[in-house]
Amino acid sequence: MLGAVSSGKNSWSQSRLLASDLACVRGGREVFQKVSFAMRGGDVMAVTGPNGAGKSSLLRLVAGLLSPAQGRISLEGCDAELSIAEQAHYLGHRDALKTSLTVGENLAFWRDLLGGGTTVAAALDTVGLARVSHLPAAYLSAGQRRRLSIARLIAVSRPIWLLDEPTSALDTSGQSLLLETMRRHSAAGGLILVATHAPPGLPAAKELPLGGSP
Repeated sequence: MLGAVSSGKNSWSQSRLLASDLACVRGGREVFQKVSFAMRGGDVMAVTGPNGAGKSSLLRLVAGLLSPAQGRISLEGCDAELSIAEQAHYLGHRDALKTSLTVGENLAFWRDLLGGGTTVAAALDTVGLARVSHLPAAYLSAGQRRRLSIARLIAVSRPIWLLDEPTSALDTSGQSLLLETMRRHSAAGGLILVATHAPPGLPAAKELPLGGSP
């Protein structure tokens, strides 16, 4: 069952995420330069390109995990008291889980730390993990770990989702679940920036190609 993914359509629908002339340098190597984009509430943008083009680096810049060598990122129409990082979810290649905690405890930790959007039970039910909520996260398969990370997107309400190859380790049903979750967040006015080798499958998705070489 898919529960409510996000509330806040009235506030998020007027939001804008803007990037101007971004350049990224890592380890002394210029990954990309002069990257600009503009997103409005409800937009989904797929960042595409070959390995080494800087797809992950761009998401990390927006998430505040890297500093741009040049350019500017701004967010309008959301909470002016909070940074972009504080209003974004970053789902990277690694699932941020404590293996000694149960599935439910992991999600409750993130919800309590970051602020809630929906209940832990509802989020786990949405991603199909309600029956294993009592098990230590160490027992989860790679696909289940990714589902638990998706549950964090649902349990903690934030306007910006930064998804780096989010279908990794997901089976067909898990990919369908993720796609529907993305649709609901977009419909609620949320913004989704997704790094992928292929378009995410949403009809309204824009594309931001990066042409760097490995």
